[in-house]
Amino acid sequence: MSWSFPIGHLFGSELRVHVTFFLLITWIGATGWLQGGPTTAAIYILYVLILFACVIAHEFGHALTARRYGIRTPDVTLLPIGGLARLEKMPEKPGQEIIVALAGPAVNVVIFLVLALILGPARLADVAFTEITLASLPAQVAILNLVLAVFNLIPAFPMDGGRVLRAVLSLSLGRAAATRAAATAGQVLAFAMGLLGLVAGNPFLLLIAFFVFIAAGAERSDDAMRMLARGMLARDAMITEYETLRPDDSLDLAATTLIRTTQHEFPVVDPETGRFEGLLTRAALYRALEASPRPARVVEVMERDLPLAQLTEPLTGTLAKMQTGAPAVMVIGREGTLVGYITRENVGELMIVASARGG
Repeated sequence: MSWSFPIGHLFGSELRVHVTFFLLITWIGATGWLQGGPTTAAIYILYVLILFACVIAHEFGHALTARRYGIRTPDVTLLPIGGLARLEKMPEKPGQEIIVALAGPAVNVVIFLVLALILGPARLADVAFTEITLASLPAQVAILNLVLAVFNLIPAFPMDGGRVLRAVLSLSLGRAAATRAAATAGQVLAFAMGLLGLVAGNPFLLLIAFFVFIAAGAERSDDAMRMLARGMLARDAMITEYETLRPDDSLDLAATTLIRTTQHEFPVVDPETGRFEGLLTRAALYRALEASPRPARVVEVMERDLPLAQLTEPLTGTLAKMQTGAPAVMVIGREGTLVGYITRENVGELMIVASARGG
């Protein structure tokens, strides 16, 4: 996910943090400071950090359960609204999808029950509506995990309840229609949350509504893309008309080529062998041109080790390779030379054309 950076690995998945997470920390800390000074600010920040530790546990509930069905989780990202475990795919069998979706809230329920047994029901009731203090923190964390479980069971994307809804509806409507229904429910929920945030003057609620709306739309788009890819091969979606660069080309030449063409990325090919060496993206070129000291050659800023595909490889497998965050999948011919490449944007355009023909 863009605007996020890695902070480590856990259970074979990369753990990432979105930059907006630190805006939340700053806002919570400032609120605590205004209410009670540095001590209150520290307690509030500790509360948020514990909250996100529970969120991580929630996301790895999904990830480790999905692993039982042979599905990897390349990374888990912390967002201001919670977490996002980026599975290579969701199980397409409704029963398996329900189990994976419920695994996250189940972790929060277990944390709640364990803390409830340790603290006792009376103590939880006493602090349910009191201010967060160091003494009340364990009980507040217990209640928060129950809230997280309930919130995530709302039957709308991108919440886990939306995945359960999609799985149940797919039994009668089919997966595509079920996905559209769950995504629409998510965007309606986001609109209601945004309206409430505006009326209440709550910027955090507006931020949550924004993320929910975008995530619901992305879920709908990704599922439509996967449905389109069924029965197609890599050669059906690849870009075949493009200009290449050489490893020793200057960045000035690359910039000129960017201006002259409509390409967003440029395969870098060895001029003697014709073999693929790397990919220069527009974003990488912009960063290099603004850097000081500025790199001189394409080879210094191009991306290497991109995923490869064969001409006759199923497109569904090719799209799965993009889940690692790679900007493109390079299609290699029999001689090992580059014959084309595939980007999410290109598949998206193919999907629009296919939908127009179908309509």
